[in-house]
Amino acid sequence: MLEACALATILLGFFGIILKKNLVMKIISMDVMSTGVIAYYIVIAARDGWFTPIVTEGTPQAYADPVPQAVILTAIVIGFSIQALMLVGVMKLSRDNPTLESNEIERNQTL
Repeated sequence: MLEACALATILLGFFGIILKKNLVMKIISMDVMSTGVIAYYIVIAARDGWFTPIVTEGTPQAYADPVPQAVILTAIVIGFSIQALMLVGVMKLSRDNPTLESNEIERNQTL
């Protein structure tokens, strides 16, 4: 069930990128899609009965792999920086154009 919700979030973001004409809405859709990908990765990487890799006294237990956690943390940081860079680009683009609709910007640039 969680996998289906994560995949639905990915598809929702993907269709938002394709169908929305406003550049800010495209950035938000990309963030939604990125969140869905991260959620899907977490759902796939999660295992029941595994513990965090913290050394404790006693018998050895089945530990969760810390690599997926590092990959997800890196993906979150990269996604945030890309989103910030795109928002700066949209801010600079909005200085020259009265609208943020992509078809209007293309029309203004071709004239």
